[in-house]
Amino acid sequence: MKLRTVKKNDVEIAVVESGEIWITDVQSALDLMATVRYEADCDRIIINRSALSEDFFDLKTRLAGEILQKFINYHVKVAIVGDFSGFSSKSLKDFIYECNKGKDFFFLSNEEEAIDKLSRA
Repeated sequence: MKLRTVKKNDVEIAVVESGEIWITDVQSALDLMATVRYEADCDRIIINRSALSEDFFDLKTRLAGEILQKFINYHVKVAIVGDFSGFSSKSLKDFIYECNKGKDFFFLSNEEEAIDKLSRA
C-alpha cells in the first residue's frame, strides 16, 4: 500500500494506492484508518474499489454497514472510487445512492470527483 496526500480548499486528503485487497473485514478497515491517521495525519481518505473485498458489496454480509459505522464513529470521511455500474443489486444501488446524499461516505467514479467531494464535506 502506498499513501500520498493531496490538498484542496485547505483540506488534506489521503489517497490509498494499492493493487491488493486491503479491506476484508472490520478490523482491516480500522487498521487502514489507523495507518492513514498515523502516516498521513488525515481524516479524509480515498480508496480504490479494488482494495475492498467483494463481501463489502454484498449487503447480506453486513460488512459495508459495519465498516461505514466505524468510519463515522471515528469522524473519518471516505470516498471509494471505481466503476459500480456492474452491480445489479437494487439494495446496493440504494445504499450507494443514500451514501452519496450524505456527508461521510461516498461512491464516486474517479479520484478527481472524490477530491472535490471530500474537500467540501
